[in-house]
Amino acid sequence: MKIECSNCKKIYNIPEERLPKDQSFAFPCQACKTVVEIDLRSVLPEAAGSDPTEPNHPVGDELKKKILKTVRDLPPMPQTVFKAREIMADPNSGFDTLARVLETDPAIATKILQLANSAYYGFVGKISSIQHATMVLGHKTLNEIVTMAGSLSVLGNEMPGYGLDPGELWQHSLGVAFASKMIARKKEPALEDDSFAAGLIHDMGKLVLDKYVVERRTDFQHVLLSAAGNFLAAEKQALGFDHAEIAAELCKNWNIPDSFAVAIRYHHQPSRSGESKLAHIIHMADVITLMSGIGTGIDGMQYSVDPETMPFLQLGEEDIPSLIAEVVESVQKVSEEVQKKD
Repeated sequence: MKIECSNCKKIYNIPEERLPKDQSFAFPCQACKTVVEIDLRSVLPEAAGSDPTEPNHPVGDELKKKILKTVRDLPPMPQTVFKAREIMADPNSGFDTLARVLETDPAIATKILQLANSAYYGFVGKISSIQHATMVLGHKTLNEIVTMAGSLSVLGNEMPGYGLDPGELWQHSLGVAFASKMIARKKEPALEDDSFAAGLIHDMGKLVLDKYVVERRTDFQHVLLSAAGNFLAAEKQALGFDHAEIAAELCKNWNIPDSFAVAIRYHHQPSRSGESKLAHIIHMADVITLMSGIGTGIDGMQYSVDPETMPFLQLGEEDIPSLIAEVVESVQKVSEEVQKKD
């Protein structure tokens, strides 16, 4: 479907299968930032109830228990990543030890080299081996790259329930990680590393909910319409909880720090987090990445912006365009290298 911005006349060609059925939606024009509004509700059936042919599914606490019992079926963050991060946190560790651990996982090692050689990091010459990478990158940069490589194996799959093609959730998560890092660097430098890591895994709740959204597709579309564009409300009505809530539960299973769990749990509602700086940073980073159009899926801009976040972070509207531009450029530079054929 061709969609035209009413202000600058920029044309967007969006595949119909990517459009949210039977509802209105909006997105910011990348050229002029005008909000483009589309209403697809004309094809909505007169009775917007549940499809009688759709089977009944557990919801709420019953579904949550089922999900948490089967969470071991999720692709875990590779143990190589956790071990490498432990080594890098030890001031007495050596480059040889770190290299040996990373080389035990060829898939992770390959992604590390791809990311290290991306235009984003801009190193002169080619980093040709893990041993070379450990010597020239430094622990801070290598820690960032190792975390990105590990997340790609977890977040890189297609997610039809959320309307995300292969790699799109990872790209969106990467955008949030970069935006979080940029905001923290300016406003809370001590949280720069944590902001990047938490931003990278902030949407992991979608990993487990995707198949349940697919199962309840008809109901989900109807409640999304009735929720007037509030995606979290639609998730809660259809499932009994939202992806941020289930992500906080996953943090416990992956032994992720409590500060991350709180920030991820409230990354759409940071004012409810008990003044978690990390929650506000990730929330703003998510908004910026969604505005950039990176990995938006069916939820797109269907989240409200917490009115307390920008004052809390001392950000002004004049800061947003440069952050969007930097996020788009950073994601593009990293993604181009990863998408190259081996």
